[in-house]
Amino acid sequence: MERCTLLANHVIASEPVAAQRLAPHAGRCIQWGLRGWPSVLPPLPDLAFVVTPAGLLEWCGPEGGRQADLLVSVDMSNPARVLAKGLTGERPQVDVSGDAGLAADVSWLIDNLRWDVQDDLARIVGQPAANELARVGTVLAAGLRTAAQTVAGFAARAAGAGPEQPGR
Repeated sequence: MERCTLLANHVIASEPVAAQRLAPHAGRCIQWGLRGWPSVLPPLPDLAFVVTPAGLLEWCGPEGGRQADLLVSVDMSNPARVLAKGLTGERPQVDVSGDAGLAADVSWLIDNLRWDVQDDLARIVGQPAANELARVGTVLAAGLRTAAQTVAGFAARAAGAGPEQPGR
């Protein structure tokens, strides 16, 4: 979780307006939870973060221990569907409750922040290699999106068709 927090802070810090939007909420706690997680899968902990004065996030640890000022819950009753929607660019169903100002800023972050992987790769492998890796990644992502849409279409047709009738 420490590495995930570092990644989230890297993305927030790369867009100065993001940190500026969070900074006024310093000391407030944001808790992320997964609703409807299937019991056949290992349980995942709720994640709690405190906003720092710099507008970044600090993980509260596995036990959390703080009252959340904002609760963000993601519907995970069907993780495969959430993954398929994610691959097609759709956001999962998210419920937000708590402080309205903090909710508005967190919602803005969710809608507007994106990790610029190509820029980070360029720092490590150079711009030409990063460009090529990004091109390959774009092709792979498009293929995954198409596959996810195809599978979702098959699943929708199967759910709507009901049991097969003999002779059809």
